[in-house]
Amino acid sequence: MSMLRPEIPPASTSVPAVSPSSVEARSQGPRYNFGLQETPQRCPSAQAASSSSPPGTSGAAADRSDSSSLPRHPPSARPAQGSYFTNKRSYAENTLASHFTPGTSSSSAQDSNYPQILKTPLSAGNPQRPGYKSWTLQMGHSATSSSAVSAHSPSVIVAVVEGRGLARGEIGMASIDLKSPQIILSQFADNTTYAKVITKLKILSPLEIIMSNTACVVGNSTKLFTLITENFKNVNFTTVQRKYFNETKGLQYIEQLCITEFNTVLMEVQSKYYCLAAVAALLKYVEFIQNSVYAPKSLKICFQGSEQTAMIDSSSTQNLELLINNQDSRNNHTLFGVLNYTKTPGGSRRLRSNILEPLIDVETINMRLDCVQELLQDEELFFGLQSVIARFLDTEQLLSVLVQIPKQDTVNAAESKITNLIYLKHTLELVDPLKITLKNCNTPLLRAYYGSLEDKRFVIILDKIKTVINDDARYMKGCLNMRTQKCYAVRSNINEFLDIARRTYTEIVDDIAGMISQLAEKYSLPLRTSFSSVRGFFIQMTTDCTTLPNDQLPSEFIKISKVKNSYSFTSADLIKMNERCQESLREIYHMTYMIVCKLLSEIYEHIHCLHKLSDTVSMLDMLLSFAHACTLSDYVRPEFTDTLAIKHGWHPILEKISVEKPVANNTYITEGSNFFIITGPNMSGKSTYLKQIALCQIMAQIGSYVPAEYASFRIAEQIFTRISTDDDIETNSSTFMKEMKEIAYILHNANDKSLILIDELGRGTNTEEGIGICYAVCEYLLSLKAFTLFATHFLELCHIDVLYPNVENVHFEVQHVKNTSRNKEAILYTYKLSKGFTEEKNYGLKAAEVSSLPSSIVLDAKEITSQITRQILQSQRSTPEMERQRAVYHLATRLIQTARNSQLDPDSLRTYLSNLKKKYEADFPRAEQVSGNSEE
Repeated sequence: MSMLRPEIPPASTSVPAVSPSSVEARSQGPRYNFGLQETPQRCPSAQAASSSSPPGTSGAAADRSDSSSLPRHPPSARPAQGSYFTNKRSYAENTLASHFTPGTSSSSAQDSNYPQILKTPLSAGNPQRPGYKSWTLQMGHSATSSSAVSAHSPSVIVAVVEGRGLARGEIGMASIDLKSPQIILSQFADNTTYAKVITKLKILSPLEIIMSNTACVVGNSTKLFTLITENFKNVNFTTVQRKYFNETKGLQYIEQLCITEFNTVLMEVQSKYYCLAAVAALLKYVEFIQNSVYAPKSLKICFQGSEQTAMIDSSSTQNLELLINNQDSRNNHTLFGVLNYTKTPGGSRRLRSNILEPLIDVETINMRLDCVQELLQDEELFFGLQSVIARFLDTEQLLSVLVQIPKQDTVNAAESKITNLIYLKHTLELVDPLKITLKNCNTPLLRAYYGSLEDKRFVIILDKIKTVINDDARYMKGCLNMRTQKCYAVRSNINEFLDIARRTYTEIVDDIAGMISQLAEKYSLPLRTSFSSVRGFFIQMTTDCTTLPNDQLPSEFIKISKVKNSYSFTSADLIKMNERCQESLREIYHMTYMIVCKLLSEIYEHIHCLHKLSDTVSMLDMLLSFAHACTLSDYVRPEFTDTLAIKHGWHPILEKISVEKPVANNTYITEGSNFFIITGPNMSGKSTYLKQIALCQIMAQIGSYVPAEYASFRIAEQIFTRISTDDDIETNSSTFMKEMKEIAYILHNANDKSLILIDELGRGTNTEEGIGICYAVCEYLLSLKAFTLFATHFLELCHIDVLYPNVENVHFEVQHVKNTSRNKEAILYTYKLSKGFTEEKNYGLKAAEVSSLPSSIVLDAKEITSQITRQILQSQRSTPEMERQRAVYHLATRLIQTARNSQLDPDSLRTYLSNLKKKYEADFPRAEQVSGNSEE
C-alpha cells in the first residue's frame, strides 16, 4: 500500500505543468491500461454518466455509496466531467485510510512530508453527536433547471484559522469551490460571538471545513471550533497540523497559481498573515485528497473584506425564507424562487450569493439597476441576450476541470479531457453571438461587459482548437451522441493510427446494428438497437405479451428486464461485440488524449480569459432574471436616500402564492422617526409586514426592482430579525430561551446602519417580565439610529412614545361584522396599516369568547383585565411640555431631511414648508388640550 501513496511535493516546490512530452512518457506501456488496476473500480453507470454530462449537470449522481468514516465528497460536488476526480478521490481516500486512523494524535504521522489529516472525534462518530453523517446534500433551493439545482450541491472546502494570544479574534479564511477555479480569501476581526465567521460559512455552505489540530483538542477546543461544530452539524471537519498553516508558503502558492490578471491580490494580502496561512493548508489538503495539482497561473484568487456587503445572519435567512421555505423545503416559495429565472448554473449561484450578501455600495447597485432598466425598455436586447445566455454551459466548472492536471492517466481522465475540450469549443463559439447582442447597449456596465468580450484571446484559443478539432464537434444531449462526438472530435489525417481505430469502431457499430436487424428477421420481432452508458448497446422491444410465442422471448436473449410492455435484453454475441467496441474506444481515447493534451499545453497561457467570460455570463444571467421577474409583476425601480419610504408596497412571496394581489401598505421611516411599534390582533398581518420590509430591502440592495409603486431605501449594513417562536430541541432551548439568545445576538451586533425586525418578543414568559424585557430592549435600541420595527401585543409599550419622540405607533385595522347565523360579532381583517396603536384592546378575550371556554371564566377575565389596564394608564399620561418637545422634534427632523434629499423646485418647496409650518402650529392646540385634561 505504501507504493500507492500519492506523491505530494512540499509546499515550496513549483506546481508541474502539463506538456506533450510528459503525456507521451506517461502514456507508454500497455495500450489499454490507464492505471486502472491500481484504482478502485467505480460503478459503470457512474463512469459513463460522468463522461457524458456537461458541466453543471448531475451526471455523476449515480454513485451514492459512502461507507468510509473519512471525509468523502458527494459525487454531485465533483465536476461532472472530471472523472479522474472520482477515481483519484477513492484512491486518495484508500491511501488515507491505510496511513491515518481517525482520532489518533498528530504525532503518529509516518512521514513529515505529508500533512496530518485527522478526523476529529466529532466527525468520527463521537457519542456527543449521534447519527453523524459523513456528508449531507444541502439542497432545497428552487431553480429553473436541474443543472441550476445541482449547482448548489456542496462543493466548497474552507480553511479557517484564528490568531492566538493578543491576536485572538483575528480570523483568516480561504475557500475553494471544486466546481470553480477560484479561491476567496478573507481576514477580519470578529467579536466573541464570532457572528461574521458563522454568517460567512453559512453563505458558503461548505462541504468540508479544515482547522488546525491545536484548535480542536478534545476537552480543550477553542470557542470558535465549538461554535462552528454546533452550527454545522452535517459538515465534515478535518484537522491539519498547525505547521501547514504557514503564511510564507501561502504567499508562495498565490505567486505560483494566481493568474496574471488578478495578481494585484498579492498587494492586498501580503500582510494578511492569517488568510495566507489558511490558503496554504487549504491547497495542501486539496492537492492531497484530489491527487491532482493545479496548473501554474491557473487560479483566480481574490480577497474579500467583511465590509463590502451587508450581513444577514443565518437565523434571519431562515426567518425571511430567503432560500428555503419553512413549511416545505421542496417548493420555491422563497425570495430566491421569486427572482430565479436564470438560465445557467453560474447565474443561479450568483443570485443565491447576492441574496445572502446584498451590496452596500450605492454606485454599484445603481449600475445594476440601470442595466435592468435598459433590459426592460429594449425588448430585442432582452430576448436576444436570454437566447444566447441559455446556450452556455457551466463555464466556471469547465475552467476548473481544464486547469487541473491529473497525476495519473486513466481512461476516465482521457475521456474527460476530450469532452471538456468540446465544451470549451462550444463555449467560445458563443462569444461572438453574445458580443453582437451587446453591441448597441448604452449602460456603462453592459458596455464594460461588451468590452471584456473583445479580448483577443477568445479568438486565439478558438482558432487553435479548430486546427485540431472538427468544426462539427459540438456539445450534444444524449450519451451516445456525446460518445460519437468524442470519437470523431479530432480531425482526420492528424494521426494515421487514430483514423484506422475510428474506422474499426464504425465497423463494429455497423455490425451491431446489422446483427440486431438479422435477429429481428429471424424471430419476426420488432427489435431495435438502444444504448445506455451503463449497458452499452442492447436490444429493446415494445410489444404485447400475446404476440410472443409461449409468452417468452427466445432463449438466445439474456439479461431480460421488463417495464410495462417494454422489454430490454441482450445476447452473448452482443456482449462480446460491446467488449470489442469498448476496446476500440479505449484506443481512440488514448490517441485522442495525447493530441488533446498537446493542444491544451498550447492554449493554457490564454485560457484564463474564461474567468472574464464566466463573470460576464453569470452577471448578465442574474440581471436578465431580475428583468424577467419585473415583467411578471408591477415592480418599481428603488432609490437610495437616508429614508425608508415605500408607497403601496406588498410582500413578493405572498404575491406568488396568493390568487389575489396582496394588500399594499405604506412605510415611512426616517432618522427622526426610526422606531415603529406595530400592534394589531393575531392574524392581522404584522409578521407578514415585517418580512415584507426586509425582503424589499434585500431586493433593492442586490439591484432588483421592488414590489411597490414607489420605493426609497437607506442602505442597511446589517439585517436582523427575531420572528420565530419555535423551541430548539437540538440546543435544549425553550421558546423564551431561544428568544433571549436571538435578541442578545442583535443587541451585541447592531449598529446605526442596521435594519432590525422584532416580532412578539417576551411572549415566552409571564406578562410582567415580558413587558419589562421588551421595554428595556426598546430603550436600548432607541439609543441607536438603526431602523427598528417592533411588533407586539403588549399595548403598554405603545406609551413609550411619551418619553421618546422618535417612536411611531402604527396598527393593523380590523372591522367588526355581525354574524347573523351565530348572532355574534366577527372580526374582518383588512390588512391595512394605520397610524396610532390598535383600539382592539381585548382581542384575545374575544377569541376566547368564541371558543368553548365557559362564559363565567370569560367574564372574570374581562373584569381583571380592565382593572389592570386602568392602573397602568394612570401612570402613563402625557404632559404639555412633552407634547411641545415632540412637536419641535418632528419639525426639526423634517427640515433636516428636506435639506438633505429635496429635489423640489422653489415653488413646490415653498408650498411644502408652508404646510409643514401649519402642521407644527396645529400641534400646540393639542398640547393645550392635554394640559387642560391633566388639570382636570
